[in-house]
Amino acid sequence: MADNTRNKLTTTIYGREYTIVGVESTEHLRLVARLVDEKMHEIGAQNRSLDSGRLAVLTAVNATHDYLKLEEKYQELEKELARIKGRE
Repeated sequence: MADNTRNKLTTTIYGREYTIVGVESTEHLRLVARLVDEKMHEIGAQNRSLDSGRLAVLTAVNATHDYLKLEEKYQELEKELARIKGRE
């Protein structure tokens, strides 16, 4: 049976405090929060006129784009691995 223990982390993202709850380790939750904070600061520095709501949406769009590109690459690698295994 999987361990469904929930971990709770209070952290600051882009100057606001958030409580994050998940089954992942607190180290993982902390890493996620840090990466979101860094991405928001990066995008915010390039677009100083954005309010925090628009900045959050733009950060989510960027993160989703990155995720989809990684997923696409993963699928390509899976297909390549299947081709290689098919030749053995």
